[in-house]
Amino acid sequence: MPSPADLLAIGLTLKLAACTTGILLLLSPPLAWWLARSRHWLRPVVEALVALPLVLPPTVLGFYLLIAFSPETALGQGWRALFDRQLAFSFSGLLLASLIYSLPFVVQPLTSAFVNLGNRELEAAATLGLGPVERFFRIVLPMTLPSFVMAAALGFAHTLGEFGVVLMIGGNIPGETQVLSIALFDHVEAQDYANAHLLAGGLLAFAMVVLVLVYGVLQRRQRRMFA
Repeated sequence: MPSPADLLAIGLTLKLAACTTGILLLLSPPLAWWLARSRHWLRPVVEALVALPLVLPPTVLGFYLLIAFSPETALGQGWRALFDRQLAFSFSGLLLASLIYSLPFVVQPLTSAFVNLGNRELEAAATLGLGPVERFFRIVLPMTLPSFVMAAALGFAHTLGEFGVVLMIGGNIPGETQVLSIALFDHVEAQDYANAHLLAGGLLAFAMVVLVLVYGVLQRRQRRMFA
């Protein structure tokens, strides 16, 4: 059985992953739709910014976010003025960093789905008097639901496995910023391999389940496309 400290880390990690995924599922569809449909000259720049966490070392991203969240910056000072606490080395800081770090894992599947979405159904719905919001919920969402499931699964799983960014932003404060990956690192560093195996095995099993889910969704989608 995991120790009480490990249970705290597991609970905090699940909370962080759930909050990150939920917020990204609200913020990502408009951005993904714009990236899929816009021909604005700024689109490649925005695409590059969204994809940057995929190629940037997590410690580099975490370092610059740590600087941005520090009390000496306008963001850090504004956060303290609003909430009377610092942004760095807090759960709120972890959440903001996770939103940035996991953004491409949610945006890119949705962008691909919106690119492949035909215009015929949307044009027909528009002629029937449906507004943009109604068209999204009644046409776009049902047709791209597998991509939303895949985006949510990838965003959640990626947040669970974060290490470099959360270590730079949150440090290692039990119950506040110590997530599962950092607790695992602590066990390995202390040569407590029994608990390390327990945590690592749980993460491995969960990652496998998520990948099976994602590839299962992709397979069903391909069958529908070529049926």
